[in-house]
Amino acid sequence: MTNQEKIQRLHALGEEIEAYGRTLGKLNFDLECCAPEEGMEKAGEDMAIIGKQLYALQHAPEYEQLIVELHEDHEGLDFLDQKVVEQCYKQYCKTKNFTPEFAYQRDVAMNKAYGSWLTAKKAGDYSLYRDTMASLIDFTRKAVELRDEHPEKLYDACLDDYESCETEEHLDRFFAELKERIQPLTARIVKEGKPIRSDFLSRLCPIPQQEAFSKYLLEKEGLRKTALVLMTTEHPFTTNFGPKDVRVTTHYSENNFISNIFTTMHEGGHALFMQNEPEEFYAHHADNMMTNGMHECISRFYENLIGRSEAFVHFIYPKLLELTGDTFKDITERELYEAINIVNPSLVRTEADELTYCLHIMIRYELEKAFMDGAITVDEIPALWNQKYKEYLGVEPKNDGEGCLQDVHWTGMFGYFPSYALGNAYGAQILNRMKMDFDVYEAVANGELYKVTDWMKKNVFSCASIMTPDEWIRKITGEPLNTAYYLDYLEEKYTKLYELK
Repeated sequence: MTNQEKIQRLHALGEEIEAYGRTLGKLNFDLECCAPEEGMEKAGEDMAIIGKQLYALQHAPEYEQLIVELHEDHEGLDFLDQKVVEQCYKQYCKTKNFTPEFAYQRDVAMNKAYGSWLTAKKAGDYSLYRDTMASLIDFTRKAVELRDEHPEKLYDACLDDYESCETEEHLDRFFAELKERIQPLTARIVKEGKPIRSDFLSRLCPIPQQEAFSKYLLEKEGLRKTALVLMTTEHPFTTNFGPKDVRVTTHYSENNFISNIFTTMHEGGHALFMQNEPEEFYAHHADNMMTNGMHECISRFYENLIGRSEAFVHFIYPKLLELTGDTFKDITERELYEAINIVNPSLVRTEADELTYCLHIMIRYELEKAFMDGAITVDEIPALWNQKYKEYLGVEPKNDGEGCLQDVHWTGMFGYFPSYALGNAYGAQILNRMKMDFDVYEAVANGELYKVTDWMKKNVFSCASIMTPDEWIRKITGEPLNTAYYLDYLEEKYTKLYELK
């Protein structure tokens, strides 16, 4: 069999594997968006059964043999096919020593974890989730130990699942740079910053009005409505089953309308990435191979660099007044801009202001690497979480629901959190480069967000899946990741906003 015949056969097998993967994804979407609480455990078991079939396909002798042979000899393959083989081989090496029973038991544990977490979060009681957490950590450790080769530090292996080639050593330096400038600026604002009015942010805004505004925002971001679904869930996320089936979720609170605005902008950013990868990537199964930090870069870009800008507030202000009637008619455009950017060290990451957001990520990063590397036990997590929130943000959770249980990620996604902070830094650096080509905020103020999205399509979405993060940011901006752009952006914005000397 020639290499061309082998790659065609690999693609054919990949089609079947992806069909099972999409089916699992749709079941998970159902689980998180509309499954009744009492049905969640059975739904998790059903997903594990489908997962068993997916595992069998991914570990079929023919499929594995094709991956190994094409990895060893890829002569004649085009660039995209080489990238696909490279990605498949990397994943093969991570799971080739799993037994079907181990894979099934791990899937069952992860699928049931969501319901367990949801129950514990609602009760605000970590003890209800403690055993599940311990089991997930144990499965993760065993999965890494089964690899032929793995890093000395377990957390480095976890990071690599979300941020290719990322390490604790690099992230320690990265977060130290952020902490050095964000903490002092936050302290100055709390001590010296001018008062900002925010009382109106808790005014009642009916859910139908928020839903209408969400749909308006997604449309203005440039998403194709015929390839999009908007639903609600406890912890919002976005997923896709190809570029023509992208699913956005949000979470409404009648007395916190801005939460939905920025959740929608954030998830809409993910959806833009999903709808706009090159068609040839999908044809070669080379889509969605970027790191999570590269993906979070776009969602954080639209949420903050665009969504919380003066230009964007100017654009959406008339529409907000139109959709909400008399609710905010006494609020000026300037008051709205200041309020949505207020710095308020708080408990919940997803509701955090733009400045202190990365402090929330640092806490999770420090705890994750500690419990994955065995420096702390699962029993120590709640107390250490509370201690770090007091130290970093000056606040203390009243219960575990607003403490260590607030994020869905610890139902199995250990190593994901740093992606958000990396995304913030990538985004500011990309914005700096984008400004060299056109007046970004003039376009935003005029409602011409398509100019931003078109630039993203050409310079960002077109190459993400086939490049490492370092290659990608260098191609876009001409230099490696540089936190100075992000930190300078924060200092300039908040020094001006709070009229600091």
